[in-house]
Amino acid sequence: MSQPSQFEFLRSIPFGQYLPTGSVLHRLDPRARILAYFILVMALTFSVQIEGIALGVAVGLLGLWLGRIPLKYALRGLIAPLPFLMILAVLQVLLNTGPADEAVLFALGPLHVTLSDLMAGAILLVRFTGLILTIGLATYTLSTSEMTQGLNVLFRPLSKIGIPAQDLAMTIQVTLRFLPILAQSTERIAKAQASRGAEWDNRKGNLFVRIRQIMPLIIPLFLTSLHRAENMALAMDARAYGSAPERTSLVALHIGWPDGFLVGVALLTGVGILIL
Repeated sequence: MSQPSQFEFLRSIPFGQYLPTGSVLHRLDPRARILAYFILVMALTFSVQIEGIALGVAVGLLGLWLGRIPLKYALRGLIAPLPFLMILAVLQVLLNTGPADEAVLFALGPLHVTLSDLMAGAILLVRFTGLILTIGLATYTLSTSEMTQGLNVLFRPLSKIGIPAQDLAMTIQVTLRFLPILAQSTERIAKAQASRGAEWDNRKGNLFVRIRQIMPLIIPLFLTSLHRAENMALAMDARAYGSAPERTSLVALHIGWPDGFLVGVALLTGVGILIL
């Protein structure tokens, strides 16, 4: 009997899976949560010091605790991109250009590895870990309706300069929620191919073997995605999407002091990540 983990692609997708745990984060205004997560993601993206990036990772872990998200569940999202992150980290170490007078720790042929090269690779790994945890936290604590309503309100000023705010919010929301559906389709295709004799034993073989296993999934997955996109477009058209200049909602959003406190803490944390 094959191991279930060979086909559980959905467990490795950290985005698009909402977990209604009823935590304090879930009860806050969606606009405040979106702003707070955006600030943390931008700070992690542009920080250059490993101390600041480590602070961002710590804040992401604190957010998972406040959101009552199981840590093992959140860390599963790091498994799928880990091999590619390791390859990028190694390339960063080998291709980084540090100070010319820095002491060489060891040499790999014509390549000389220094302490700054190792730090560059470590920064890349820690940065992507923080980004994956933070974006995963956002999707764990924001439902589809909350994200759509919050983005519509936040993007509303863009409509004054000709940018379709409603369509932009819908595009972001569909992109994030489409990833778990894509993973489920990949699972079904992989199981169908394995039942027809394809080799899917991930306990043996290196990264290149895994890539060769995934290659036959690309074409059927692409066709399935096109079919789903067509069905979604027909469903949106049947519900008269875009017929009204602005969508209305049954839920009225109200900003309170806890929401302002969250945004203020996110701003201070973002500044701390950038200046450390």
